[in-house]
Amino acid sequence: MASESSPLLAYRLLGEEGAAFSANGAGGPGGASARKLSTFLGVVVPTVLSMFSIVVFLRIGFVVGHAGLLQALAMLLVAYFILVLTVLSVCAIATNGAVQGGGAYFMISRTLGPEVGGSIGLMFYLANVCGCAVSLLGLVEAVLDVFGADATGSSGLRVLPQGYGWSLLYGSLLLGLVGGVCTLGAGLYARASFLTFLLVSGSLASVLVSFVAVGPRDIPLPPRPGPNGSSLPPWFGHFTGFNSSTLKDNLGAGYAEDYTTGAMMTFASVFAVLFNGCTGIMAGANMSGELKDPSRAIPLGTIIAVAYTFFIYILLFFLSSFTCDRTLLQKDYGFFRAISLWPPLVLIGIYATSLSASMSSLIGASRILHALARDDLFGVILAPAKVVSRGGNPWGAVLYSWGLVQLVLLAGKLNTLAAVVTVFYLVAYAAVDLSCLSLEWASAPNFRPTFSLFSWHTCLLGVASCLLMMFLISPGAAGGSLLLMGLLSALLTARGGPSSWGYVSQALVPHLLWLELGDHVKFWRPQLLLLVGNPRGALPLLRLANQLKKGGLYVLGHVTLGDLDSLPSDPVQPQYGAWLSLVDRAQVKAFVDLTLSPSVRQGAQHLLRISGLGGMKPNTLVLGFYDDTPPQDHFLADPAFSEPVDSTREGGSPALSTLFPPPRAPGSPRALSPQDYVATVADALKMNKNVVLARACGDLPPERLSRGSGGTSQLHHVDVWPLNLLRPRGGPGYVDVCGLFLLQMATILGMVPAWHSARLRIFLCLGPREAPGAAEGRLRALLSKLRIRAEVQEVVWGEGAGAPAPEEEEEGDFVNSGLGDTEAEALARSANALVRAQQGRGTGGGPSGPEAGRDDVGPATALTFLYLPRPPADPARYPHYLALLETLSHDLGPTLLIHGVTPVTCTDL
Repeated sequence: MASESSPLLAYRLLGEEGAAFSANGAGGPGGASARKLSTFLGVVVPTVLSMFSIVVFLRIGFVVGHAGLLQALAMLLVAYFILVLTVLSVCAIATNGAVQGGGAYFMISRTLGPEVGGSIGLMFYLANVCGCAVSLLGLVEAVLDVFGADATGSSGLRVLPQGYGWSLLYGSLLLGLVGGVCTLGAGLYARASFLTFLLVSGSLASVLVSFVAVGPRDIPLPPRPGPNGSSLPPWFGHFTGFNSSTLKDNLGAGYAEDYTTGAMMTFASVFAVLFNGCTGIMAGANMSGELKDPSRAIPLGTIIAVAYTFFIYILLFFLSSFTCDRTLLQKDYGFFRAISLWPPLVLIGIYATSLSASMSSLIGASRILHALARDDLFGVILAPAKVVSRGGNPWGAVLYSWGLVQLVLLAGKLNTLAAVVTVFYLVAYAAVDLSCLSLEWASAPNFRPTFSLFSWHTCLLGVASCLLMMFLISPGAAGGSLLLMGLLSALLTARGGPSSWGYVSQALVPHLLWLELGDHVKFWRPQLLLLVGNPRGALPLLRLANQLKKGGLYVLGHVTLGDLDSLPSDPVQPQYGAWLSLVDRAQVKAFVDLTLSPSVRQGAQHLLRISGLGGMKPNTLVLGFYDDTPPQDHFLADPAFSEPVDSTREGGSPALSTLFPPPRAPGSPRALSPQDYVATVADALKMNKNVVLARACGDLPPERLSRGSGGTSQLHHVDVWPLNLLRPRGGPGYVDVCGLFLLQMATILGMVPAWHSARLRIFLCLGPREAPGAAEGRLRALLSKLRIRAEVQEVVWGEGAGAPAPEEEEEGDFVNSGLGDTEAEALARSANALVRAQQGRGTGGGPSGPEAGRDDVGPATALTFLYLPRPPADPARYPHYLALLETLSHDLGPTLLIHGVTPVTCTDL
């Protein structure tokens, strides 16, 4: 068994200078040193530029002219609604752990597994490669429209030769420029993107000012072909300035032929063009490996970018509808140049958006490819993409991607491929929504993103919306993309992938089908075995355990004493009906497992070994506390247990309370001795099971144990003491596996609706010579990484306890540290007084005035979580151990003493 003093997640909160926990998941290509980009430069800028692309300059008139203002606004709202659903899923996943390089691929693969993640990651990579080529060819065409030898406009300079070879040369030169920027690293890319952002912003600002500053004018339109190849007379569109008649004429739809293609436009075709230009929401997420704090930067930056671009699009739609007649909007998509105060600035904006979109696609593709290569999903084919520079820049992946873009450029016209690119993007977006949906449905305790503005409804709607848009844009490409994804998934399944990531099927499939698919700490959940002697006295504990299971296995176990050899029949089988009725009346989701054994200890061992099936087996043993308190009959106060079990039958059947014996009378012999009780705890720990001892659960108010959303708005605290209060001063600042287990269990309880109003408080004990503040700061940082919301309080050992702090001893539990019985008893009393002194105290410095000395001021403590020390190695000391636990937890109200032996918290995505 691994030592709990050197756990998987070891965080030194006190002690040696600088001994804080390491930041998990730096994970960029070059580790933490490669993470240099801020939220603005790393996420906001590339996402804004990708969502604008060339659409903001060349397709505003197209959308408003054909669809009209009202339908254009409806299209924009629908498009952004679909995108926002995916953004919510991205924000949820990104704030649920450390995000490494690879962006959307990393999020999908670490959730849905290497087969689905690898296939969608490769498709997303190819979409970025083709998107880079499309942007470059669009830039070449935009340049040749003005500077080409065959340019048709009156303002064309006609200095650049045209043709397929020349276009390929221009595209290759621009690709060399883009590839050079990306090869030199994310820092240069960020500066180049910021420069293009300034150029685009300046260009848009000039357009917005021009709508107001420029007076009405007639604008010549591109020539129309006439019959027999002749040209019709020149014609004009009208810029009217702000005019209510112009707005009225532009409100309704007026679908006509697209003058560039001759195709008749419809709502679907116009919507597809608009949506194609807005699908850059992953540009910032693709830079996750270079971001200083991706879990914060990706959600914040993406939301800012989406809100900003939405505002700009709305503004341009309104301004165009107020000032331009429909002829101008439909027949000259580049009318921004004609109305601009300085037309060259619009050209600069068009070129800058195209160049930035190509840079964003290329560097995003390289980061996805590097993540794919690092995960070794496709073998030696992607081996060159693993190469990185000293600074962590994956220049091998950049060159690899540059070569593929160059091959795509050879294809020349890529209008048909543009729809495929968008469909591949939508496949990735749907997969992100599906990842978040799976995590939400799995309901694993470690899925607690700090971003909470999402639900399974938004995720499911996001998946459906993305699939719908895929088939609306291109049914053929949508079907082909799903077929390709299936083939790639089959290939990766046959090849085999990493099994150590932990993916959501390990949480969903065993949860639904009880299959053994392996376990991962990301999807750990409590699987409880509650040993019950007489349910009459254990009803509150039975319901509390139901709240702690968090969708996991819950087994009610009972040991009937006896030997089958000496009995005429099995006495256990007739008891199942009463126990199943108990589960039904108590309104808990639990299985019942009964056994016959000569002793309770042996019966507990049997149940721990054989309960459950496959991957659903108990990992935590729950016991009531062993003390001299007379058991209460909770059936008497609960109406559900005084009614007949089946009142529909004639005459009814006996009440459930009559099917179980009355509670044990005070002073009567017990079925379990103190020695066997502690031995049962020791047996469970030897079997690598966590242990929970519950004391005074009958004092919990009924509303705290209800299945509703909380029957009280009264503020209560849940206090957690994650350090061993009975360990000498050999390192009380050490939060080990058991301490983290306490934090996890308290957090799980806070997820239950009935406990939503309770505040989690975590206490750190300081010695009299330890400076306050440092340990609290480190613990807050740890809680932030674990996504646990709690108040942290430092208390000085011995404060209010009436006993001095113990001197330093060798590290170990009190029972093995050489302390005498008297010293250990004093230590337990001191710890008990320390805990009681904090119960009922509010936060924020406490009261003043007449009540300043009272301990009962402020919200009461509803439940206390205490660190349960290991039982001593010597069985002769078991009674003394139990006596110390009695002293430690005396008069604390409802208390859970917990010892965890398995890691249950995770900071990775």
